[in-house]
Amino acid sequence: MTTDQLYGQMTAKKSCLCVGLDTDLEKVPSFFLKEKDPLFAFNKEIIEATAQYAVCYKPNTAFYECYGADGFRQLEMTVNYIKEKYPEIMVIADAKRGDIGNTAARYAKAFFENMPCDAVTLAPYMGRDSIDPFLQYDGKWAIILGLTSNKSSADFEMPGDLYKKVISTASGWGNEEKIMFVAGATHPEMFAGIRAICPDHFLLVPGVGAQGGTVKDVAAGRNAKCGLIINSSRGIIYASKENDFAEAAARAASDLALQTAELV
Repeated sequence: MTTDQLYGQMTAKKSCLCVGLDTDLEKVPSFFLKEKDPLFAFNKEIIEATAQYAVCYKPNTAFYECYGADGFRQLEMTVNYIKEKYPEIMVIADAKRGDIGNTAARYAKAFFENMPCDAVTLAPYMGRDSIDPFLQYDGKWAIILGLTSNKSSADFEMPGDLYKKVISTASGWGNEEKIMFVAGATHPEMFAGIRAICPDHFLLVPGVGAQGGTVKDVAAGRNAKCGLIINSSRGIIYASKENDFAEAAARAASDLALQTAELV
């Protein structure tokens, strides 16, 4: 998927919404627990309810890996379903991998060859050779952690503006067709500075909704092709735990997409 294809979808839908599929079997409606593949069954309903508003889906792999091989199989089912039914929608594997050499190459193979993901989130702490293998795939993206939305980002990312060094350095490893950066909506005062460092790259923006960030907060990160992918997970997929869960998810997705329309 190219920048133009992603932006084209944004302009068509008037949305830059990403729906995070952080599917927790302790939070889904209880009747899904009777399903053979409860993670996939829930995801399928959420996808069908929100696809008209979403330009990306972002399954967090931890919510599948915790169930072992069966959970990973349902992650694969979810990714394959999205790409078969809605091939225009970007799929981001929120895996936060970060290792070197042949290990990184195997992670890239897992998400870009064995699964048709479009992007993977990556931790850059080990440097360029932990990112390079992901940049060898045409039409695929490395989404590098820059300034994350969690409170503990203050431990390492913010002192000495380390996140700025990460973004500035990693921008030179690949162009805006290969690399995006994570920038948390919980740090709105940082967005203008981040955009100055990487004017043309897309930013994946977690932290809107349950973590307290707002779309208005991050408007300073907008560029000529929107440049922002606004993620919401819990606020959409758990909008209701009752039988109306899909309708509630659709309403929540529609409301947030409408807020993002001014950024597109």
